[in-house]
Amino acid sequence: MSASPSESLAGSGFFRDGFTILPPLLTSEACHALIAAVEAAPLTGAGSRKLLSLDAVASLGRLLANSPSIAALLPAGAQAVQCTLFSKSDGSTWSVTPHQDLSIPVHERRDVAGWSGWSRKEGAWFVQPPVAVLEQMVAVRLQLDDNAADTGPLEVVPGTHVLGRLSSEALRAAAAAGKVPCVVERGGVVVLRPLLIHSSAKGRSPGSRRVLHFLYGPPLPEHLRRG
Repeated sequence: MSASPSESLAGSGFFRDGFTILPPLLTSEACHALIAAVEAAPLTGAGSRKLLSLDAVASLGRLLANSPSIAALLPAGAQAVQCTLFSKSDGSTWSVTPHQDLSIPVHERRDVAGWSGWSRKEGAWFVQPPVAVLEQMVAVRLQLDDNAADTGPLEVVPGTHVLGRLSSEALRAAAAAGKVPCVVERGGVVVLRPLLIHSSAKGRSPGSRRVLHFLYGPPLPEHLRRG
């Protein structure tokens, strides 16, 4: 089945700019149900990286991966390896400076050439894989609330996903090119490359901004695979 004009346009923008914004894939009612399921889970701080342990979130991860507009942007055999909750509210608003996402969760620590920066987060091992692996990863961020423009949306620097893993100095220089806010409708998504420079500002008005951030990638080597 061929892609629709809107899907083709989104795909071309994604591969050129490193990100694309898609219209709502979930209804407001479905977003409400997800919020209820996530808030019933034992989370700490501004979010958790272990949301795939929830059945509702794991099912959503498969649903998103099978959506034609998203599937066209994923690598062959892609699977969800992580889901993180990012939650801003009146009582907990925060900002994130420009950065790249360099770490992924794996089953256990193994010393493998090119895999570095090992760390433990929420009881799981995380590692920075080679750039060739990071270039295949795709993040899908589902917006669960309204008023994204006023509650600290994601900001990106288009095209920086092709620059590889940057030093702090190079990252600051590239970020100076200017950031673009990703304002997403409730139930809509931003699809982006983790190497794309991105950030987030504090909210400008009262309200919640909850996002489910799914990370997809190709199957990892057997000794590093999750699960």
